Amino acid sequence: MPTIAAVATAFHPDERLTAVVEAALKSCERVVVVDNTPGDGPFLTDTLRDRDGVTVLRDGGNRGLAGALNSGVDTLLAGNGGQAGTSDNGGQAGTGDTDSAQPDLFLFLDQDSVLGEDMVLALAQHLTTDATVGIAAPAAWDEQQGRYYEPGTENGPDLADRDTVITSGMLVRREVLTKVGPFRTEFFVDHVDNDFCLRVRAAGYRILRDKRQKLAHSLGQRNQHKLPGVASVSSSRHPTWRLYWIARNGTVLMREHRKDAPVWTRNTAAYLVWWFALRTAIEAPRGARALAMARGFRDGARGRVDRRYLPPGAVL
Repeated sequence: MPTIAAVATAFHPDERLTAVVEAALKSCERVVVVDNTPGDGPFLTDTLRDRDGVTVLRDGGNRGLAGALNSGVDTLLAGNGGQAGTSDNGGQAGTGDTDSAQPDLFLFLDQDSVLGEDMVLALAQHLTTDATVGIAAPAAWDEQQGRYYEPGTENGPDLADRDTVITSGMLVRREVLTKVGPFRTEFFVDHVDNDFCLRVRAAGYRILRDKRQKLAHSLGQRNQHKLPGVASVSSSRHPTWRLYWIARNGTVLMREHRKDAPVWTRNTAAYLVWWFALRTAIEAPRGARALAMARGFRDGARGRVDRRYLPPGAVL
């Protein structure tokens, strides 16, 4: 049986994080919680420090989703007794002491994704029986609307090869992390999962989604909007600074993967056009939100980063 360890990321977490950790410990030998909440605390994650098998990392800064994931991976790759330094996009995801001290499989979780033991073991089965699978993932499920997050999943096969899956719930081989490299800190938060998955696919691994394994995943605040000629449109509300990164990082990935992932690139282009139209037409402040996305498209095409769109307390 392969050894499994988990990395759970957190940002201003509530009591659901404790349930996430407790559930993960049923199938994982170790759980590393990386708390990106800025400030001095005290914080909820402090209550997890004394639990067996749990390591909490928090330095008072918000290093983004990618930075948090890399810190957790580094710690696990350093072995049971050590903690490696922070990775960046140019290096390996860690320098382990011995292979025996490192987990075979890495489970990634966010602060509200409670995975059952059976789900984790079912995903692990795909990785242990097929060496071509680099990532096994559940299907994200919107409990409020009673549907799969990704359109087409309901009528699709139980097992499907995907270009990308969301970070939370994905189970990854250790060799994939060391071969593909760390999560892309330049992206901060948005499209971090897409970038990693596209690099995994480009390295020759399959990404397998098992829709029988449903991951209850929060889509954030959702609002209903009435549009001319349309009954209503449901959309999740993102802060204006996030729109910059969604546009910027999506543009970077389309530029980089237009040849090796043409279908994903076309779908993402259509998605971003729809997002731009929706966010600037119905969500205030329209001017600021349109400007954020326009700057994101521009900087993505030019390979630049505008640090004005980092949230307070962020470190990049």
